[in-house]
Amino acid sequence: MKAQNINGKILTAPQVLSSSMYLGIVSVMLISILSTYFSTLPFFENIGLSSLTIAILVGVVIGNSPINRAMQRIATGVDFSKSVLLKLGVILFGLRITFEQIAQLGWYGVFVDVVVVTSVLLVAYLLGTKLFNLDYQTSILIGAGSAICGAAAVLATEPVVKAQAHKVSIAVATVVLFGTTGMFLYPALYPYLGLTEHVFGIYIGATVHEVAQVVAAGTAVNSEVANAAVIEKMVRVMLLAPTLLFLSWVLARKTNAIEEIGSNDKPKLIIPWFAVLFIVVSGINSLQIIPSGFHQGLLTIDNYLLCMAMAALGLRTHLTPIFNVGFKPVLLAACLFFMLVAGGYSLSYLSG
Repeated sequence: MKAQNINGKILTAPQVLSSSMYLGIVSVMLISILSTYFSTLPFFENIGLSSLTIAILVGVVIGNSPINRAMQRIATGVDFSKSVLLKLGVILFGLRITFEQIAQLGWYGVFVDVVVVTSVLLVAYLLGTKLFNLDYQTSILIGAGSAICGAAAVLATEPVVKAQAHKVSIAVATVVLFGTTGMFLYPALYPYLGLTEHVFGIYIGATVHEVAQVVAAGTAVNSEVANAAVIEKMVRVMLLAPTLLFLSWVLARKTNAIEEIGSNDKPKLIIPWFAVLFIVVSGINSLQIIPSGFHQGLLTIDNYLLCMAMAALGLRTHLTPIFNVGFKPVLLAACLFFMLVAGGYSLSYLSG
């Protein structure tokens, strides 16, 4: 078995693998704990930066510093965190929503969410690939983050489109920028839009990027707006699973059409099972059979899993490819933001 020399010590391949796995997981765990603590500080709460966003920022800083020279020693654990732990985090994310929330919202609230998600994803792909000449992975990631639930949606979409780490970071950066902008913009617009409190809550929930930003924007108006906004947002989050299944089907057809020209074989669909389990977990959560204390513990674990995945993505992100892309991703995200603000208002106004 091949040996490797690290700091003067001769290690066999299994020892290197075990060491890299352990050190990598511990490294992203420490970043996750640090990011979660920072997210509770008033400064970060006021500007709407969640622990997920802080985690990827910390990861990017460390991953592009001289410390990055030691990356090979933790690579296995880092890659494990941004793949396996990511999918576990997405599955447990289903504990945040219930089917009852859909019933409470009414058919029009669900309709608004469906229109927003489908239209934003379609426009993101068309504008990104046709107008801004971006690759389809970056376009879809920015579209998913804008259409569904910010950084968490970008993370969940990454395994489906098989995007590189720097593309994920680009998408997260853009949705954080415009999600934070929306968090301050919507409360300022409220007195001038002529919407009822319930309808304005639907407007916020259907168009603001992150869950935390939805809570902040709704609470800035009043509790009734906040309640409607959160329910609308949770239904929008529930659309994550069918969206991933649809994307997987479309990309499978596209790939097989290119690779199997002239073949009579049917396109192979790779089902993202973590998306299916996301729905299953949501169904279990709807039954309200999980003890409240245990449920809260699972939510805490889920947040740490997603933080660890974000930290791992940050550590694997190199800034040079991001700088080479330029402002095109920001322009795409800006177009989608304008679409959400204007189009979402039109849909909400019609419901009032």
